Amino acid sequence: MATVTVEINGRPYAVGCADGQEERVRILAKQFDANVRQVAAEVGQVGDLRLFLMGALLLADELHEARLSASPTQVTHNAPPSDAGVAEALNAVAARIEKIAQGL
Repeated sequence: MATVTVEINGRPYAVGCADGQEERVRILAKQFDANVRQVAAEVGQVGDLRLFLMGALLLADELHEARLSASPTQVTHNAPPSDAGVAEALNAVAARIEKIAQGL
């Protein structure tokens, strides 16, 4: 397993990844960093956890829109996630981010 150091909102983070995936992780981290910096510019420095959560939600929104654009018939036939399912997923992401933040 390889380790890559990426910078998000001006702070370095060591991230583990599969061997050979280092450049992909760097590219994804740059995209995420851009989203986090966009949020920070709009709402200010409200703490890494909240900035990361909002940045992740922006990426999730972009992914959702891309999926709708790519295959609208397939997406419309699938049942939308329930509010409880979305809340559960967000809580899981928030808990994971909190765990990472505590390790810093």
